[in-house]
Amino acid sequence: MKVEPKFAAFLVYFNRDRDYFECHEVLEELWLERGRDPLYSGLLQIAVALYHFRNGGITPAYNKIEGARKTMRNAVSKLSNYPGDALGIRLDKLVRQAQEYLNRLERYDREPFDFYPLEIELFDPELIAQVGLASENIRPNVPQRTGYARGPKAKPND
Repeated sequence: MKVEPKFAAFLVYFNRDRDYFECHEVLEELWLERGRDPLYSGLLQIAVALYHFRNGGITPAYNKIEGARKTMRNAVSKLSNYPGDALGIRLDKLVRQAQEYLNRLERYDREPFDFYPLEIELFDPELIAQVGLASENIRPNVPQRTGYARGPKAKPND
């Protein structure tokens, strides 16, 4: 299987670093290059939902729970249409985990819970090898970024 370097980087940021903002940054680039493929969009949305739930606040202007619910709901809907082994990952397992997360988010007002990460299981040997190589070359962002550093939303350096 041909492995997109940006997809390998996404998996490093998702599984190793739990850096969901960077996941969004790198996979958005691939999503745009691939004509806004809904498969990449769904994976992006899982990362965004986790980012909002972990880092967001609850204010009159923004409710992290509702943002996470909406985004996770969209992700599950999109990803449910793909084969369980798409892209060399256990997409079926990820969709089940995302659905359970969504179920918990739907009950959050009555049954609050702490953030917990999801793991994307890899099974394709070439993908596993490429993610391993990418992991050696990608340094974690410490501290993790919360603002855009590249692409059209990037803020100029002061």
